[in-house]
Amino acid sequence: MNARERYLSALLFRKPDRIPFAPGHPRESTLTRWRAEGMPAGDWFSSVCAALGIQREVAGGEGVQCDISFRMRPAFQEKVIARKGAHLLVQDWMGNIVEISDRYDFSYLRQAKDFVTRRWLRFPVADRRSFEKMKKRYDPDDSARYPEDLSRRLTRLRERTHLTRVAVNGPFWQMREWCGFEPLCYLCADDPSFVREMAEFWAAFVSRVLARVLDAGVLDLLLISEDMAYKGKSMVSPQMVRELLLPVWKRWAGEARQAGVCLVMVDSDGCVDELLPLWIEAGVNATTPVEVAAGCDIVSYRRRCGTKMAYAGGIDKRAIAKGQRAIEEELDRVRPVAEGGYIPSCDHAVPPDVSWQDFLRYAGLLAELTAWR
Repeated sequence: MNARERYLSALLFRKPDRIPFAPGHPRESTLTRWRAEGMPAGDWFSSVCAALGIQREVAGGEGVQCDISFRMRPAFQEKVIARKGAHLLVQDWMGNIVEISDRYDFSYLRQAKDFVTRRWLRFPVADRRSFEKMKKRYDPDDSARYPEDLSRRLTRLRERTHLTRVAVNGPFWQMREWCGFEPLCYLCADDPSFVREMAEFWAAFVSRVLARVLDAGVLDLLLISEDMAYKGKSMVSPQMVRELLLPVWKRWAGEARQAGVCLVMVDSDGCVDELLPLWIEAGVNATTPVEVAAGCDIVSYRRRCGTKMAYAGGIDKRAIAKGQRAIEEELDRVRPVAEGGYIPSCDHAVPPDVSWQDFLRYAGLLAELTAWR
């Protein structure tokens, strides 16, 4: 099997020759620790595979992707507004006013390089008037959203041996970026018609941009980023989810299925107990990262959802930090799920309390579970 076939077989409840080897991704502070503890210079994943004596294959494989952009254009100007001791008051590229430690620069706000705490002070969308201004930054016909060689890429991808994926912000995630988390939650209760208006705008925009890829019939995975759960609960009620968010997921999943997309996956931190049946109803058939500390139990999810939902993640990051015995017990816990519809992996970014040696112990046991050694 090639990397694409292996990935799809694993999550579609087929019989892969091996389950994709995906131990998890360390952040910058984790890599700093590992280098100090003897990890060789260079790519960390290559170092893991070399240490275990296994073939290096990124889950799903590596190769050209469509690289279409759903980001606002133009972005807001990044600027430092004020200094407060060891903290900076800044405007980020999304128009948020936030307070961060002066140890970090703007690159930490553009992407998840590390675990960065920030204090949110103001958001770009507060009402319909500010939303009308925001909408102007989302022109689906802006040529800069598409690679100049998109047509050539789509042609090449017809012969692909690696997984093709497109990631989009889900409606909750995107509205949270526009309005802020607490203001969005209040809006869901106080002005649901405005929330619905924003969600419908986002749904239509994503559909327009995505159509150029879907029409080519070369997409394997649509990943919807939707962090929308706490420890134990969804961030908004299941009723609000059904009324305001489910129609968007259902629209995208339907369009994806019509174009031959095999996997529609939602990425949401937190406890997703209440969300699983709603995602399944919307046409979603996979989720990640299945955070154990938040209350997710992948074994009970399998009993409850059967083959309607596949999973990636589900291995407690806290157990990896506790050493050999805890790691063995944790992998034994998820072993029944690994029989199908599951790519076992760390249940979020690998934190810096995981040592290099413990990560190698965990990776070695994971390689055995997934038949890589």
